[in-house]
Amino acid sequence: MTIAPFPPHPSISESTSSLGQILKNAIAYHPFNFVALIIFAIAIIHTLFAHQIAHYAHKLENRWDEAHPNQKGQARYSFWIEVLHFLGEVEIVFAIWVIPLLICISIFWDWKQAVTYLNSLNYREPLFVIVIMVLASTRPILKFAEVCLRFIAKFFKERVSAWWLIILTFCPILGSFITEPGAMILAALLLKEQFYKYSPSKKFAYGTLGLLFVHISIGGVLTNFAAPPVLMVAQKWGWTNSYMFFNFGIKSMIAIVISNLAYFFIFRKELKELDTKKPSVGLDKNEEKGVPLWVTFMHILFLVGVVFFEHYSVVLVGILFLFVAFHRATTPFQDHLNLRGPILVGSFLAGLVVHGSLQGWWIEPIITKLSPTPLMLAATVLTSFNDNALITYLSSLIDNLSPLLKYAIVSGAVAGGGLTVIANAPNPAGQFLLKEHFEDGVAPWNLFLSALFPTLIILALSIIWMLYFVTH
Repeated sequence: MTIAPFPPHPSISESTSSLGQILKNAIAYHPFNFVALIIFAIAIIHTLFAHQIAHYAHKLENRWDEAHPNQKGQARYSFWIEVLHFLGEVEIVFAIWVIPLLICISIFWDWKQAVTYLNSLNYREPLFVIVIMVLASTRPILKFAEVCLRFIAKFFKERVSAWWLIILTFCPILGSFITEPGAMILAALLLKEQFYKYSPSKKFAYGTLGLLFVHISIGGVLTNFAAPPVLMVAQKWGWTNSYMFFNFGIKSMIAIVISNLAYFFIFRKELKELDTKKPSVGLDKNEEKGVPLWVTFMHILFLVGVVFFEHYSVVLVGILFLFVAFHRATTPFQDHLNLRGPILVGSFLAGLVVHGSLQGWWIEPIITKLSPTPLMLAATVLTSFNDNALITYLSSLIDNLSPLLKYAIVSGAVAGGGLTVIANAPNPAGQFLLKEHFEDGVAPWNLFLSALFPTLIILALSIIWMLYFVTH
């Protein structure tokens, strides 16, 4: 008996009459295509309900406290409560569903094929996010970013409203130079310190998170090396920094300003109330400790090294080891080095790579069958359920795409990068850092609604740009 190749990927160049027929043929070519899609869909549904699972785990904890009033506040243990907490962690969802995927590969082929598939994938992006997240979340880097942005905030007496507007405007654009994951970490930590700790309303908290996710996704396109979806195609398609700045960067900066001003106007009354909560004088505890200039310089040097060697996984691991040693040697000027968060986020992205790499059989036909404007909208929707870098990567494998279709795909993928946690590689990192400010974690539906307006703004500008600039 002849064993089908893995992964089973039928040609989409065959003369079929419709998209539906292409997808039907792909499933008929090998049933594993459908199985992989079902597991992927279940994993997505799991991410959407992780919020409710975490909420139920907290309810069980409260019931346990009520049933054991004499032990309230003491160490407690329940196997099923711990399991629910584990299943309620968004960051581990895709990694969990890799297990049934590997079992299915072993059933259709064998275990050796399952292991071979795992080893054949590129985990450079998850590793890069882990390393950049470890470095960017340290006190010297955060304090350096604060000093730079405080120079502007001082003109507005460092109000909460000023910090809110400055962070959501400048940090995303900074992502075009220190990469999107680095910008996300800095922006999330600064918002945590300068905005979320003053307890904004639930609506405003989600509105800010939606702006952050969308702006990080569109703010990294001023260059051709900082945004993962652009990085996947820039070299193959010959997109230079000047091309990126004119065709993507300018409209992205305009969209960021429009969306920020719109939300600033909507929440202007609450911003005034938050301004009254912030002390007008005094330094926080981190500022009181102080960080020597040479320590900050070394941290920046490590960050530059990580960005420069982004494509070399072995070098990234070496830089991380050296940094951990340096962090230990400069302990008096450092906060506790938390590796749990970066590792969880890395596992999320690695799981997404494992599942997403098997979805090309239905994503590619959609890309090749649509005209520019519908394709841009389709790329935006697909990005909500796949990492946007995956969408552009699959597009790079398709030959003879017109410049207009290339523009539409990347514009749609970048625009949809803030609608869900899984839409853009840096989003899990931002979600992890800020989830404590949302009861039972970040609710997917609330995030989607809060990110919808800035997404529509950048989509509208992208379509206008395509009609008046790219086509001429």
